[in-house]
Amino acid sequence: MRVKPFFLGISTGVIAGLAAAFFTTPQSGQQLRKNVKTTVNNMKSTIEEISFQINDLKNAFSKLSNEAKITIPKILFDLKTSISQYKEEIKPDSEKLIEELEKLQKSINEIENNLSQLKKDQTNKN
Repeated sequence: MRVKPFFLGISTGVIAGLAAAFFTTPQSGQQLRKNVKTTVNNMKSTIEEISFQINDLKNAFSKLSNEAKITIPKILFDLKTSISQYKEEIKPDSEKLIEELEKLQKSINEIENNLSQLKKDQTNKN
């Protein structure tokens, strides 16, 4: 949504509403002119204040965007580096674990073979 057309629409609506209220309210010409002048001055200051706030908001978004462009790649680089270092640190331990698992698998296979041989021997004896 565009900000400028939005506030232009709001301003136009407020001005039209105030104009309708002023011209339908029974007042003297001098009082009406005074009220219109006061209202116009108030509207000008409100529009200027909104304009300053919009500029501040644009600047804040721009600053946030620039900081994100700098910070996010740095965080990603640091994360990749940390993961790479972690992999290197655990590599010897993981290799040892793989060796131990292979040894355990061999031992389990030997035990299974021995058990099956024992069963065969007992079956042959009976």
